[in-house]
Amino acid sequence: MDPTGSSSFMQIRSPYPIWLMFFGLIFGFESLPARAVAPDDDVRLTPLVLAVKECSQSVVNLRGRKTVPTDLAEDAEGQKLKQVNGMGTGVVIDSRGYVLTNYHVVQGVKEIEVTTYDNLKTTAVLLAHDPKTDLAILKINLNKPLPKIKIGTSSDLMLAESVTAVGNAYGYEHTVTAGIISQLNRTVQVNDNQIYRNLIQTDAAINPGNSGGPLLNLNGEMIGINVAVRIGAQGIAFAIPVNDAMDVAAELMSRLVPTEVHHGLGTRTVFVENQPQLIIQSVAALSPAAKAGLVVGNRIVAVNGENVDHELDFQASLIDAHVSQSLNLTVLQGDQSVDVAVALVVRSRSNSDLAWDALGLDLIQVTEAEMSNKHRDYKLGLRVARVRPASPAAQEGIIPGDIIVAMHGYKTESIDNLAYVLQRTEVSSRESFMFYILRDKEPFWGQMRVAGLPAR
Repeated sequence: MDPTGSSSFMQIRSPYPIWLMFFGLIFGFESLPARAVAPDDDVRLTPLVLAVKECSQSVVNLRGRKTVPTDLAEDAEGQKLKQVNGMGTGVVIDSRGYVLTNYHVVQGVKEIEVTTYDNLKTTAVLLAHDPKTDLAILKINLNKPLPKIKIGTSSDLMLAESVTAVGNAYGYEHTVTAGIISQLNRTVQVNDNQIYRNLIQTDAAINPGNSGGPLLNLNGEMIGINVAVRIGAQGIAFAIPVNDAMDVAAELMSRLVPTEVHHGLGTRTVFVENQPQLIIQSVAALSPAAKAGLVVGNRIVAVNGENVDHELDFQASLIDAHVSQSLNLTVLQGDQSVDVAVALVVRSRSNSDLAWDALGLDLIQVTEAEMSNKHRDYKLGLRVARVRPASPAAQEGIIPGDIIVAMHGYKTESIDNLAYVLQRTEVSSRESFMFYILRDKEPFWGQMRVAGLPAR
């Protein structure tokens, strides 16, 4: 691939199909037990050794069979298809068995086989996924808590910084490789349908089966999700930055929260001196959160007694929530730590909720007077107050302050207009549609699809 991000990157000069970038045949290799470290081996406990020791229990190996297109065989209906054995890696992001991996690892796999660090075998269920960012959340059930991976930050990465990758390379479980960060903010197009942006480039050896596994720094913190290699090259591999991955994982986790549960809080992860903090971004009027005295800017440091740093932690705490329970928060209001109980109540669905669920947009009606000097063709619109991270709107670059003026050929002069568009069959079935916005009086357009919609 040339430095501009050209799609020539994937003009592979290889007799093997493109899926070999991610999948390969499995030959049933088993990992060897690691030797215990004796007291006189302390000099060998390098930062790299300690980093791998820190994370290895939070890495799982994934296997499964899937059907892929091929020129080599035809099925009974004349379709050119082939069954292949796939492999990949996942990281535990919640001790209850929630695992983050790449979507391409599990896409089309009927039975996802999982092997844990201590060689326990089980199966996983695909709960949520985002094809655009190629991330997915799985759930495994082992009736015991699993060690959660230590999450770092990708906001302070340095060129030539030492990193290590752990994964199920070619079926060799928990393979460890080391290298450096070669470059940041790479754009990689692997085919007509998949393009990755803002990737970390590394020369740590990454092979088919590593996809979905962690890229670690020397503190044993995950700073990326391994996703791709350049076939035919030596030492050119890529990972999704952990900050981006955590935003997407939080959005995916929010889809698992019971839709009837309402608290009125909007939260987001911010980084202060490269350390994550969970900040209250919005408080709905008359909501349980508002009645509990929470305000925008408060920092949430614990939920139900568990420390939280990321939006992902907050959404995970709500997965098993029920109406009539309370959400027990510890928040910092200025320099004061306060314990607050927020009642969970039944959510009353509205057209505003529909815009948030489907697009990730919190919208405010713009008056005709406010629009008078914006654009001659639009007298009314909807101003974006908030954008949910990793939502369809966020992925298309919509930002607070933009004014939505049309969607799918209809003007969006009110929330009711927008709801009408979103509930049209061709839109709700997730076909892409055009949207138009005004940004600083300048018109822009784009295309997007809705996220999954709850029953109404």
